[in-house]
Amino acid sequence: MTESTMKLTQRFTGCASLAALGIKLRTLDLLAPIRKLVQIPQKTVKDTPFEKLSDAFISILAGATGLVEINSRLRSDRALQHAFGRTRCAEQSVVQETLSACTAETVKQMEHAMKLMYRQHSQGYRHDYHRQFQILDVDLTGLPCGKKAALATKGYFAGARNRRGRQLGRVLATRYGEVVVDQLFEGRTKLSEAFVPLVQAAEEILDLNGAKRARTLLRVDAGGGSLNDVNWSLTQGYQILCKDYSGQRATRLAASVTRWVDDPDEPGRQVGWVEVQAPEYVRPVRRIAVRKRKPNGQWGIAVLISSLLPDEVEELSDGLLVHSLDPVKDLLLAHLRLYDQRGGGVETSFKGDKQGGPSASAAKSGLKRNRWLCSWAAWSTMCSSGHKSGWP
Repeated sequence: MTESTMKLTQRFTGCASLAALGIKLRTLDLLAPIRKLVQIPQKTVKDTPFEKLSDAFISILAGATGLVEINSRLRSDRALQHAFGRTRCAEQSVVQETLSACTAETVKQMEHAMKLMYRQHSQGYRHDYHRQFQILDVDLTGLPCGKKAALATKGYFAGARNRRGRQLGRVLATRYGEVVVDQLFEGRTKLSEAFVPLVQAAEEILDLNGAKRARTLLRVDAGGGSLNDVNWSLTQGYQILCKDYSGQRATRLAASVTRWVDDPDEPGRQVGWVEVQAPEYVRPVRRIAVRKRKPNGQWGIAVLISSLLPDEVEELSDGLLVHSLDPVKDLLLAHLRLYDQRGGGVETSFKGDKQGGPSASAAKSGLKRNRWLCSWAAWSTMCSSGHKSGWP
């Protein structure tokens, strides 16, 4: 009888939840489309271009804010490397050379790979439009960056005056918490300029035909509530729920309200139907005026624009439509609550991105896989310009 021994190698990591995610991604072979389709014109010495892209991706998940952190966050963590199927980690300067070698064609290949990955693994792409509406939230958020970064211009960035940066446009499949589209725009870009390109990109990824568009609700704040944007959405067959772009027009329309209803969810806020007709829109819409007192005593007024029929509002309400003896009040409040849910959709997704990396919160938050992949397309757009400023 022979005696045999097995040598066990123990490795430790401070990113245990991220290591578990790495094992799952290897099982799914999630990045296979990138490995097969993205061709970076660079020779292989020790690591292939795909392996160096993988190192950058793992570092993003580990919370790195720039390529220089690859050495400290990933290269020193052998257990995390092995969890993602890597036996070594490229040096950060070598990874930067790979990003700088990206071309416009590389970006197109990455975008195509991202579309395939989303369609293969997402719930949003497999949404049952006959059973319920698809809800797409559209918004922009500012990302300050260095002046040498691609698309960096002066613009509005909350809490950062006189800064340069970019705007990140996002389309979120809100029912599933999935990022359908992430696109970078110049720092001075407004949502009114980015709205149509973002929706068109989501339309292609989700493969939305006429029947699907009719069962898709676009929910957007005042930045996408211009007459042109709303009419474009209605012409394409979408349902829309948004704020009116013009504050002056909102004040004028609110003057036509004959009955104001108190909002039980937010003391001091009132809502009422706008009585003025809306012939300027290509499809029938209803408008709801919302007002609340400001600290200076004046009314803050906004107007919601909705193309939804009452039975569609009830379908979308998911319990928000409370039936009482006053159906007019019930419908008004249901519209308002449906719009307020944006705060738990795209706005929350932006806040989550800016408050910390997924490695620290993945186990608790249950974020979708593609939330962590969403920065690939925007990041590779920057790489095509050859700037060494890190990812967005």
